[in-house]
Amino acid sequence: MSDDILESLDWRGEPVDCTACTHKERRLDPDTAALPAGGKLTGHCLLSKACVQDRYAKRIQRFFEWNPELSAGHLNHPYFEVRANAARFAPIFQLPRLMNDPDETVRSVLARRLPRRLLLKLRDDPDCEVRIAVATRLEDADLAPLMRDPDCSVRLRVVRRIPDGMLPAMMHDEDPEVRVEVARRLSMDWLPSLAWDDSPRVRLVVAQRLPASKLHVLLPDADWMVRLAVAGRIDTGQLGPLLDDPEEEVRAIARQRAAGLAIANDLPPL
Repeated sequence: MSDDILESLDWRGEPVDCTACTHKERRLDPDTAALPAGGKLTGHCLLSKACVQDRYAKRIQRFFEWNPELSAGHLNHPYFEVRANAARFAPIFQLPRLMNDPDETVRSVLARRLPRRLLLKLRDDPDCEVRIAVATRLEDADLAPLMRDPDCSVRLRVVRRIPDGMLPAMMHDEDPEVRVEVARRLSMDWLPSLAWDDSPRVRLVVAQRLPASKLHVLLPDADWMVRLAVAGRIDTGQLGPLLDDPEEEVRAIARQRAAGLAIANDLPPL
């Protein structure tokens, strides 16, 4: 749905009054204004399209796209959407004053723009979305404190970015989704340790990555999908227990391979 058809209300829920706006000299007539090919009318505003008084975030964002030089003057606006969108365009040296902004949307914008020295101060932000934004930009040892973040979404982002050498420290994370990501990246020296993980999804990744010569440790796995993955990859001389597996699909794959027949590779991707 186009935002053009939405009513123009300010952040208090009142109709937008262009005559009382401090930027009224930039206002274009909605009935005659025509957007250029690039979609921007630099130095102008347009009711229901690009308006800093509007409560609709896309219209506020367009206002600052068309008038970036006005962004710094709106960093203290009472409406958080105005502050957040102003922070996207304001000079970086103006942003530190917003680091303790009461709204997490504003602080998330800062986390995507601030230099490293200030970004480090946001690692302890109370909002997980802010910390996720921080984790997306930090690298290497700077990510270490976030490896034990109380929110699994933050740790999930961290485990995708930390260097390989830091992954073993997250092998026993309490969240199985995090451990799955660990298993996908972990070096072969450490990977066998996850063969006894509590989560069958983690063990499935192990079964899909371990060298065929080491898959015997997963032969008695309790999950049939893990055994199926093992049956499709293990050395044929070690198929023994799987030839009479209680699960029909596992038996079928094991017997096909024992007979020297090719099998379809339809296992879930890593």
